[in-house]
Parts: sequence; structure tokens; C-alpha cells
Amino acid sequence: MSSLEEVENKRKRLIFRSEHRGTKEMDLILGSFAKKYVYGFSEDELALYDDILNESDPDLYNWISGIEDFPANKANSVYEKLLKHKFA
Repeated sequence: MSSLEEVENKRKRLIFRSEHRGTKEMDLILGSFAKKYVYGFSEDELALYDDILNESDPDLYNWISGIEDFPANKANSVYEKLLKHKFA
């Protein structure tokens, strides 16, 4: 498998994981975000987004909705885009 195929497979996997989180709210928020941004992400951004998806739904929801502050040591450019993303 070529590197390009591997990257495309990773994009598809990240979109699937974003749409199938386990809570409807996070399926909608992360699914719409992934469909909008993942195909334009660099490999580094894909890795950052993959790390975000490893967080629990309750933590992600609280961080995205502003109930809790996102841990400073985990902040990155992809998370900043996620915060600005508006689910429509």
C-alpha cells in the first residue's frame, strides 16, 4: 500500500470514528467537523485529530461546550478549529 493510500485510509477511519462515538451529540459535532476538515488536513494535523478522538466523549463534550477548560498541554491547532466549528 502506498503512503497516499495509507493517508486516505486514515482520513476515512477518522471520519468514521468521528461519526460513531457512542453519544449522539458527539456523533453530530465531530462527524460534521470531520467531514468539513479531515480531507484538507496534513498528516501532522491528522495525527493531532486522532489524538483528540482518543479522549472520552464526556471530556470532549465538556471542553467543546466550555463547561470545562481544555487541558493546556493538549491544546493544538486542530483543537482550535474544533472549538470554532459550528455544527449546522
